[in-house]
Amino acid sequence: MSKDIKIFGLGYFVPPTRLTNADMEKMVETSDDWITSRTGIKERRIASTESCSDLGAEAGRRALEQSGLSPEQITHLVVATFTPDYYCPSAACLLQQKMGLANIPCFDVNAACSGFTYGLEMCRGLAALHPDACILLVASEVVTSRIDFTDRSTCVLFGDGAGAAIVGTGGKGGSIRDVMLNSDGALAQLLTVKGGGSAKKMQLGDTVDSDFFVHMEGREVFKHAVKSMYGVAGEILARNNLRTEEIDLIIPHQANVRIIDALAKKLNAAPEQIYINVDKYGNTSAASVPIALAEAWETGRIKKGDRVLLVAFGGGFTWGSALLEF
Repeated sequence: MSKDIKIFGLGYFVPPTRLTNADMEKMVETSDDWITSRTGIKERRIASTESCSDLGAEAGRRALEQSGLSPEQITHLVVATFTPDYYCPSAACLLQQKMGLANIPCFDVNAACSGFTYGLEMCRGLAALHPDACILLVASEVVTSRIDFTDRSTCVLFGDGAGAAIVGTGGKGGSIRDVMLNSDGALAQLLTVKGGGSAKKMQLGDTVDSDFFVHMEGREVFKHAVKSMYGVAGEILARNNLRTEEIDLIIPHQANVRIIDALAKKLNAAPEQIYINVDKYGNTSAASVPIALAEAWETGRIKKGDRVLLVAFGGGFTWGSALLEF
């Protein structure tokens, strides 16, 4: 691409309600020690009345504030989510109205936990076609709306939140040097939310069954997550003639600390190179990478000149990586 495409605004928002491991102990047969030792999660944020577009709009406002831009300057809106407010209208259209954005192109993209990396590639394409574009990319999830809180294998893992980035050409910010994406639909049945879809129709009067909620073959997902994220991270580094030690910060999808540790070991990354906040927020799906990215920038973990590697894995299966330089 001839133009330098940048991220020049970041923001994130998590709902105020905390659900701690002690709270989980009162809801399902589990313990703080069990959850912490296997996942690294201590608490997660839970939306009460907030919807996907509510969380996303607040993250978007914060990204605008950080960038110094006004809503009138946004030319496109992309929302990455698998938990939209409704099937129709899109979360993007609702978020557009809530943020007071102009009549601009708005659409959702569903790549589950890889949604932010997929969204970055879409933004790169839009910016290449429209050099004056100023694109708001929001990843927002209310994962707990699709969680069965009687299933202890999944209910302890997930939380809600949103992250946002403003992408375009020119200005100051982190350059998007490269993005790599991949998927494998042959493994789709290992991580699903089927209920209500056109292949799992609901009729008037039907009750919600377990297919409405996240189903996950945990051991298989773990294996494929580590393998796929390691593979795509290695590919993007090789394509850009970089070694792991030349990356200042690696921000992996915040699913489980064991997955993150296994990925770091395979990459031969030092502990200080890996950003982890899964202990505070749990797995927020598409929102996890941009929440971590915005938090790392806000707290000074990312400095001018730093190379940052994003890597994610999600249902589909989908996975992807992005190389940024600030």
